[in-house]
Amino acid sequence: MNRSIVKSLENKTILITGSTGFLAKVLVEKLLRVQPNLRHLFLLLRAPDSRSAAQRLHTEVMGKEVFRVLRTKHGDEFNSFMSQKVTAIPGDITLENFGLREDSDLLKKLLKEVDIVANSAASTKFNERYDVALEVNTIGAKNVLDFAKKCVKLEMLIHISTAYVCGEKSGTISEKPIKMGETLNQTSEVLNIETELKRMQNCLRGFKAEQVSITEEKEVMENLGIQRARAFGWPNTYVFTKAMGEMLIGENGGNVPIVIIRPTIITSTYKEPFPGWSEGVRTIDSFLVAGGKGKLPCFLGNTETILDVVPGDMVTNAVIVAMVAHANHQSPNPFVYQVCSSQTDPLCSLRLRDYGYNYFIKNPLTGKDGEPIKMTMPICFPTMDSFRRYIYLNYTLPLKVLQFVNLASCQYFRNTCKDMNRKINQTLRLVEINVPYIFFKGTFDDLNTERLRMAVRANTKEASIFYFDPKCIDWDDYFTNIHIPGLVKYVIKQ
Repeated sequence: MNRSIVKSLENKTILITGSTGFLAKVLVEKLLRVQPNLRHLFLLLRAPDSRSAAQRLHTEVMGKEVFRVLRTKHGDEFNSFMSQKVTAIPGDITLENFGLREDSDLLKKLLKEVDIVANSAASTKFNERYDVALEVNTIGAKNVLDFAKKCVKLEMLIHISTAYVCGEKSGTISEKPIKMGETLNQTSEVLNIETELKRMQNCLRGFKAEQVSITEEKEVMENLGIQRARAFGWPNTYVFTKAMGEMLIGENGGNVPIVIIRPTIITSTYKEPFPGWSEGVRTIDSFLVAGGKGKLPCFLGNTETILDVVPGDMVTNAVIVAMVAHANHQSPNPFVYQVCSSQTDPLCSLRLRDYGYNYFIKNPLTGKDGEPIKMTMPICFPTMDSFRRYIYLNYTLPLKVLQFVNLASCQYFRNTCKDMNRKINQTLRLVEINVPYIFFKGTFDDLNTERLRMAVRANTKEASIFYFDPKCIDWDDYFTNIHIPGLVKYVIKQ
């Protein structure tokens, strides 16, 4: 890359969606820290009006710990700096023009001034309601593209997806766009996004006609999402609807310079703005948190399964470099970058269990009784079948015995049986929905991403600023001294 990345960002106006999300916050902080001469950042936040959006900006973005370094750098001028550089936009990606009126001055201003659009908005719940996931991950992606095409100064659109749009493929997974209507299995059913939308809308109309409860509606829509995803070879609603979002962007992009970033499992920051910052219990963190609280009796994984993780600041750096590299570079197809670690620095999934156990043995959490929580090494199950056998022998079979006793004792143990049955079903559902990632057998090709890294390395002054090479990570050190301590400090204790 011949030009300076930092210099290229000067006087740019960038619109970012999904602004309250973990990755978007890291992106906003990095942009403002390395290039204070950005012209402006417009952050789209779901809110009914400008006042509500501004309130969310202050409490859910600027008020977060991730801005600590920037706050220290600017001191008393921090709020003034942020008000000059950042504007909250009340809007919703599920609506055309984000719900802004066609004749509004705000919409006209955005279309006139925005140079780059970065779409990081997503509903990431694996078994999200089908209507919600379709509106945000699929139609939302198309709405962002349509908006970007109207921006008179547009240099490029960057869309943050997920590497797992590949489903459960094995072998090496390449960096290539998904074709419209492409499926992952041999089904004879045609994947048509319009048909999927109509199916979802008909289902919602049926709920109104039958006056079903909110709880029942939620359950049916969640099951519908999983059912439709698996009908075409995807394991869950999240990756299915993200894949359809990519299809719409690729099909309707025209000559807009489009980059799709596909990160794998995003974890806490590696170095910047400081090591270990995270927010919320994210994917693999649920296992670490459960282990630390003494609630992880077993663990699924084997020596052959690879856990593909990448720190959030590395994903952010890849996004920024791609912004600069592809600005005004027209192409008939989106350019795909997989930001991952399985090819260059693979991590065996079993090591996650060991990292958690070893850390909390030395640094135990405190229980409600004020005493240190005792740790036990989780039993490891190398296959899903071995886990199901364990659940059946240790939980389902005793439940059946208790249910028989309950019948003989005039329902004396009824509540206990219900509670046990609920916990067993919850555990099995949680594991079933995570199994595609626990036993994932693919590795992600990152040849395009490596070319991007090589371009950054050629610029020696900025190579240390925009790092995103996982080969530099010592996983033992990262999990033991950065990720898990950060999880305890910024997530568990808060």
